[in-house]
Amino acid sequence: MNRKLLFRWIKVILLIYALAGIAFYYLQDKIFFHPEKLDGDYAFTFKQPFRELNLSYNQESNINIVQFLPVDSFSPKGVVLYFHGNKRNIERYAQYSPEFTKHGYEVWMIDYPGYGKSTGVFSEQRLYDWGLEFYKLARAKYAPDSIVIYGKSLGTGPATQLASIRDCRYLILETPFFDFRSTSRHYLPFYPLDRMIPYNFPNWQWLANVEAPVVIFHGTDDGVIRYSNSKRLKPLLKSGWEFVTVEGGSHNNLFDYPQVTQKIDSLLSR
Repeated sequence: MNRKLLFRWIKVILLIYALAGIAFYYLQDKIFFHPEKLDGDYAFTFKQPFRELNLSYNQESNINIVQFLPVDSFSPKGVVLYFHGNKRNIERYAQYSPEFTKHGYEVWMIDYPGYGKSTGVFSEQRLYDWGLEFYKLARAKYAPDSIVIYGKSLGTGPATQLASIRDCRYLILETPFFDFRSTSRHYLPFYPLDRMIPYNFPNWQWLANVEAPVVIFHGTDDGVIRYSNSKRLKPLLKSGWEFVTVEGGSHNNLFDYPQVTQKIDSLLSR
């Protein structure tokens, strides 16, 4: 290959690199987040008993929360504040609420801005701010030792940040990341993602300030958030905290494994 042809190929590669980077920069929200909006008058039809709350956050934003209730809703043991993943809305994650309500806990699920019936501008700080409002709502009814904070995937970011500034009984994390940018870097290793991605959700940083017991679940075959990325959190765990490795588990099937359901059963039956 002569020098002229080599330089031509280098120019083509650099052009493709630049165009792909520009496309990613402007399309990243569509790549990372997959909300499904619902009309404000949409009627949920969950099988389990529930209440729906719509809270006005500001003139442009509305927070939609669904509260799933245990059978004996007159004397619940506590509440699980559930922060869901990056897809659809509460309807996708409602299937997991019986894992908690069967132990006498209410399960409150919050939709992020642009998800379900929640409105407003999505941002990392907005998720933190809404998480705090979520917690304040729970504190109006429950003491901190009756509040469990649960985060799945994307939801591990606001869940961990909330547990770092407020007391709770447990922080439970399902398929967490070390931080948002590092898990993205697995797919785009040749781009300066620290400058390109406005989201970080540094779980490693928030964990340092969490006082409650922490339990982490992650599957070895997770193709969305790599097990190796989550495993970077292990050296940060304090005495009594647990990292539960689910052999063969993927991103959305951990509740199919007895070691996960039995562990949650043991935590919530105490």
